[in-house]
Amino acid sequence: MDRDTRLAAMHWLEQRVPAVVVEIVEARGSAPRGAGTRMLVSAVQAIGTIGGGHLEFKALATAKAMLCARDTTPRRERYPLGPALGQCCGGVVELEYALLDDGAIARWPGSAPLLTLQMHGAGHVGHAIATLLTTLDVHVDWIDERDDAFAPTTTLGTPWPDNVRRRVVDGAEGEVSAAPPGALFLVLTHDHALDLRIVEAALKRDDAGFVGVIGSKSKRERFRHRLAQRGMRDERVARMRCPVGLAGIAGKQPEVIALAVVAQLMQEAAAQPALSPDALRLRTTA
Repeated sequence: MDRDTRLAAMHWLEQRVPAVVVEIVEARGSAPRGAGTRMLVSAVQAIGTIGGGHLEFKALATAKAMLCARDTTPRRERYPLGPALGQCCGGVVELEYALLDDGAIARWPGSAPLLTLQMHGAGHVGHAIATLLTTLDVHVDWIDERDDAFAPTTTLGTPWPDNVRRRVVDGAEGEVSAAPPGALFLVLTHDHALDLRIVEAALKRDDAGFVGVIGSKSKRERFRHRLAQRGMRDERVARMRCPVGLAGIAGKQPEVIALAVVAQLMQEAAAQPALSPDALRLRTTA
């Protein structure tokens, strides 16, 4: 992930590991990655990718040659991908090579998360979804009311990264208002009544990017009926997505469900329109 590459660069700089930052400063036509993509190269390791293939092979060789020669002079190289490197992309990429220093970090902006998610429920499916989300540039507030609900590690046995924040709270539905504008909401707790309260709170926000709840079509109809009884308008109730997950991905294993749900979250986040300043401040009730 680009976020992890930048974090690694900061760590290497702190540890005084000699390294070169390879950045795509221009990409025209068909290219494997866009401008601003960076790769970090030391004498023995590379973190991140500028797209792979012969372009990356050449970039690694150039960066390591700079390190070997102790060359601190920034340089730029232009690569026509088709004729020069034999890649099928056919575009043109310009790379900048610069020594890793404080200036390189200052010029390296932190990337905005692909999505911001408030996820309720730390059961098997929640655990699998959270594990998959650790591989992406996302921000997750993972919430449960039970003290012992959260697994100490991902399903792979790795530590939880900082971008997946696990939180034990009282009154989980009250956390909905704390999510930022455009946040996505995913509800999969151990209690259907709690699910309904969280979903109701999320649907009352006009700026929620997505409101999904795990369950069957019959659960969806029960929730629709109860929300209507509480006076929620049909068009607002219709924003609830239940069952969650992209159609066509068969299987009930938590890992398979997680794949379908995360794919849907990414799809929904990519389709979100940019909110105006007025819309960002808007909060209404049904």
